Amino acid sequence: MYSRIHTITIRVRYIFFYVILFSTFISCNIDHNKLAPAYSDSFKKHNFFYKLSASAISLTHHKVIYDPSYFSIGYPNGDIPSDRGVCSDVVIRSYRKLGVDLQKEVHEDMRKHFQEYPKTWGLKLPDRNIDHRRVPNLMKYFERKNAALPISINANDYKFGEIVCWDLGNGLRHIGLVIDKKSTDGKRNLIVHNIGGGQVIADFLFRFKIMGHYRFDI
Repeated sequence: MYSRIHTITIRVRYIFFYVILFSTFISCNIDHNKLAPAYSDSFKKHNFFYKLSASAISLTHHKVIYDPSYFSIGYPNGDIPSDRGVCSDVVIRSYRKLGVDLQKEVHEDMRKHFQEYPKTWGLKLPDRNIDHRRVPNLMKYFERKNAALPISINANDYKFGEIVCWDLGNGLRHIGLVIDKKSTDGKRNLIVHNIGGGQVIADFLFRFKIMGHYRFDI
């Protein structure tokens, strides 16, 4: 459990770093509707990864304040206040809209295989309030579920509904979801993420070094 001082320190560190990043890389005004490929109604209804992409896009219609605070939440299907969130909450909420509870999935896996997960935070036991909201834990979970895909510099290798993790430097990891909309030059799928300015669509794929690439479906 965080001490009050440690929580405040972490919060200030994250807010300061992410505000700088957001001011630098804020996405341009893009008419995203014009950049969406055409799919059949049947495909849209039955393809899990298309629905995951649509789920992520729907999150961008809700105003969210970037807030890395520790929250005590319910279990299972617990969530922090709907107007708060960080990058991992984009992924968690997108999956939850499709009935997949990453809080429960990650917690149950960590209970059984705690030794396999990062020890960055000095915990001796799983914490179902926060474990699933930590990017390194999500990376390890997806890896353990055989969801990892190759990392490449070819934009075509990153399909909608897939998850990407980046190294932002200074020990920070970032996560976002690839969606079925293209950059203005048509060369890259766009990303839904929260890097400080809320849940937004951005041309972000190759902004930072990619550390993880996943395609996960239960």
